[in-house]
Amino acid sequence: MKTATALLASLLLAGTLGATRAAMAADGVTYKQELIPGSYCHLKFPAIRGRTRAADDPILKAPSDGDVIDFYGRCDEYPLGSDQMHEQKLDNYHRFQHDYED
Repeated sequence: MKTATALLASLLLAGTLGATRAAMAADGVTYKQELIPGSYCHLKFPAIRGRTRAADDPILKAPSDGDVIDFYGRCDEYPLGSDQMHEQKLDNYHRFQHDYED
């Protein structure tokens, strides 16, 4: 009986963690820690694919690519929002200027 209870508890925990991860991944956020309730968060989410930044429907890179945005700010930040698109374009521009400067 103890084994069955432990198995049921572990399955319930695994299901809860999976559901939480799927819900967070639905909006692209892979990590969220609320530092100041309702206002200030630490978020991690994949970067926007370079070729889709200018498109009407941008797409995030796969989290396994390792190109992750480490964001500190508003808790309602959207990974595909206009703020992120602008910041990532600007970062790409500065990276290009720095990497290829003679």
